[in-house]
Amino acid sequence: MPKPSRFESVLREAGLRVTRPRLAVLDAVHGHPHADTDAILSVVRTELGEVSQQAVYDVLHALTAARLVRRFEPMGSAARYEARVGDHHHHLVCRTCGDIVDVDHAAGDTSCLTPAGGSGYEVDETEVIFWGRCAPCVAESSGRATADQRRLDRADPHHQKGKD
Repeated sequence: MPKPSRFESVLREAGLRVTRPRLAVLDAVHGHPHADTDAILSVVRTELGEVSQQAVYDVLHALTAARLVRRFEPMGSAARYEARVGDHHHHLVCRTCGDIVDVDHAAGDTSCLTPAGGSGYEVDETEVIFWGRCAPCVAESSGRATADQRRLDRADPHHQKGKD
């Protein structure tokens, strides 16, 4: 008899039945942090063959409800899933390429992470998404701007900085 996988134990401990789709989806989420449903579906189909999109949605819903995966939805993007749960980390999203990275702790004034004045809520999770541009996108746009400026300078010498 084969030894149960780590994911089988995780599913059982969460009170979920162990099924091939659940194992495959859990494995896909662990192997591809911040993946959207389409990416997870592709990975699962590679492993299991034909599986419906609805089945993957149902499994993701069950795994999220059991807090085995975390779902977050950056503005303007499809929902994303990750296996990193319960540690109150945040995300940084590149506005240019869409890359997403984990941020362990917020720096500076973090007073916005706690609601002010007796809201009556017992906060059990905070979700913060930082938006900006990743280093490769900043470098690429800086290089493009420099190249664009050189083309403009060659085409019209009066455009050069410092020339009238």
